[in-house]
Amino acid sequence: MTENLIIHVDMDAFYASVEVMDNPKLKGQCVVVGGAGNRGVVCSASYEARKLGVRSAQPIVTARKLCPHGIFLDVRRPRYLEVSQTVFGIFKRFTPLVEPISLDEAFLDVTNSTRLFGSGEEMAAAIRRRIEEALGITASAGVAKNKLVAKIASDICKPDGLQVVHPEETQAFLDPLPISRLWGVGPAARDKLRALGVKTIRDARKLSRELLSANFGKNGDVIHAFSRGIDKRTVDPPGAAKSIGREITFEHNVVQLEEAYKRLLYLSERVARRMRQEGLTGRTVNIKVKYADFVQVTRSATLETPTDDPGLIYSQARELLKKTLVGSKPVRLIGVTLSQLVLPGQAWQPGLFENPDTAIRRKKLNQALDGIWDRFGSGAVEPAILVSETKKCDHR
Repeated sequence: MTENLIIHVDMDAFYASVEVMDNPKLKGQCVVVGGAGNRGVVCSASYEARKLGVRSAQPIVTARKLCPHGIFLDVRRPRYLEVSQTVFGIFKRFTPLVEPISLDEAFLDVTNSTRLFGSGEEMAAAIRRRIEEALGITASAGVAKNKLVAKIASDICKPDGLQVVHPEETQAFLDPLPISRLWGVGPAARDKLRALGVKTIRDARKLSRELLSANFGKNGDVIHAFSRGIDKRTVDPPGAAKSIGREITFEHNVVQLEEAYKRLLYLSERVARRMRQEGLTGRTVNIKVKYADFVQVTRSATLETPTDDPGLIYSQARELLKKTLVGSKPVRLIGVTLSQLVLPGQAWQPGLFENPDTAIRRKKLNQALDGIWDRFGSGAVEPAILVSETKKCDHR
């Protein structure tokens, strides 16, 4: 049986690199993309700025203190999308099995491409070379037998690197790495694992499935598999997507119901935005809640007609949240997903009991907001209740 061959490609400081590409005078300077003013957050920073402590999702005000002589630029999403399309065009020369993670990151299943293009390492090298020749910007790539290991490999070799992990080397590659390298291990899970004496992936591998499940529920099974380099997820091109969603893992457990509603609204806005970008609508609203004790519940409801409207998504998600213990039990994660997706051409029509004029006004409003976000960046306009919240950079 042929071993799967997966490449993970991640552009280096993508937004900042595009700005330098368009204005070579910025080369070698501390370039920060996220806003020329003092509001908003960092979406991307050149490696010169990163050396001074500037990081993605950091408040612009903090970045200015760390990098007072930096070049601070507004987000130009249409331009980044244009460059991204060129990058993904290069990917598709090697395989049709390309799964986008964001504008600047993707998984490629090249298992069946070796006869045409050589080994995984040769393909990854060729992809990186073609990107640099076409655009003058760099990418890092990881090559491995599955998505988990390929992603970790590309992260480790950034910037401008190539890391190959052969199947027989997988465990030796993973074992010495800190446990935080595993997907699904956030700060809370990391702290809990450390309490069990786990610092590295090797340490986690020594724990039994029963112990991990007792402490982390279903996520324990994931940790057990991932620590052994086992990842059965496939590379799924966009056409294979059956749902679109977003979720937030909180730094501190959320206790108040009103606070949970705010986060739910934030997620609904982002999911709706992504739906409109993809030209899709969805019939079923789903929410996911993970409590502080790692018990996870889901709730769902199907709408009369498919939608991409954040208000409708939020109102339904809010009703679903009332059917959980949020407000009486601490929560560490909330997610919103739209499923039963409808393709363009079938996508939008007013509901049977909805005023058509109202539906049309709502659609035009959403299109206007999309235009503002495209020009000024994600979160340039927010519902009033979210204005006081710490804003996050939306990468997907």
